[in-house]
Amino acid sequence: MNGRHSGRPTLEEVAVRAGVGRGTVSRVINGSPRVSDRAKAAVEAAIAELGYVPNRAARALAGNRTDAIALVIPEPETRLFAEPYFSDIIRGIGAELADTDMQLLLTLIRTPKERARFAQYLAAHRVDGVLLVSVHEDDPLPDLLEQLEMPAVLNGRRSDLESVSYVDADNVGGARAAVAHLVARGRRAVATITGPPDMYVARCRLDGYRQAVVEAGLGLDETLVAHGDFTEEGGRRAMRELLARRPEIDAVFAASDLMAAGARQVLRESGRSVPTDVALVGFEDSAIARHMDPPLTSVRQPTEEMGRTMARVLLEEIAERASVRRHVVLATELVQRDSA
Repeated sequence: MNGRHSGRPTLEEVAVRAGVGRGTVSRVINGSPRVSDRAKAAVEAAIAELGYVPNRAARALAGNRTDAIALVIPEPETRLFAEPYFSDIIRGIGAELADTDMQLLLTLIRTPKERARFAQYLAAHRVDGVLLVSVHEDDPLPDLLEQLEMPAVLNGRRSDLESVSYVDADNVGGARAAVAHLVARGRRAVATITGPPDMYVARCRLDGYRQAVVEAGLGLDETLVAHGDFTEEGGRRAMRELLARRPEIDAVFAASDLMAAGARQVLRESGRSVPTDVALVGFEDSAIARHMDPPLTSVRQPTEEMGRTMARVLLEEIAERASVRRHVVLATELVQRDSA
């Protein structure tokens, strides 16, 4: 070519210049993570040298693509803006998609009517894939995504038999570590505030609590279990129930930092100090945990990395048209602070 090119460069010419196959060039352009750093660098250099510009309209038509991903959160906007968990997930997803051509469409589903309207949107293939956050057991959306053969990744899962791709945290192990930490510090009346029972994540954290209690030889006592809903008000309500039933409680594991914040408020109102009278541990290690007084011991889950991984897995499914589902579980870590 002698350094010169007449006419519009083609995908094949980029492949020749980069010394890779046409499929590799396509994967780089489509943002697939299944490309080595070396191959990606070679393709990007060839694109720059040749001045190649992807014909996105033709590519979308040929591949039935929209270059759009839906991020679906089936929760009211009050929870979306009140809970740091959602902003951290969105930050991770946005960071992973930043260098791709994908547009991210945020969709809140709060009513059956909104769910039906979104189902029609999906059936018309207006997006290339779906990221679903805050998965409830009875949510019909994951099954609909499977029926439509729509690439999808869940944040969490509906059960241990989940068939859709998901990215989750080790909720059982994290909860078990939290309760073991409390027991190791001499606490014997260890209560827990759970999340909603229709969410697998809440059931896993409750399972971890129960396993740790049994391992410590304390025995299971359901009067030490109160159900919350991952909100601050839910934590307040559950803490009042626990104190009414078991006023001698000396430790509480709350299944979210927000519920721990609500529990701490009720403990103070009742004249109990944290951690002298009642030790307190949360889950997520959000900004709330660090700013509480005293700072909250909490189970850190890599929330932003979960968002990044979700986006990465979805891009791979879209680019590869993969039928194999991926199940990813990220490690958790107990972060010790003054509340326990």
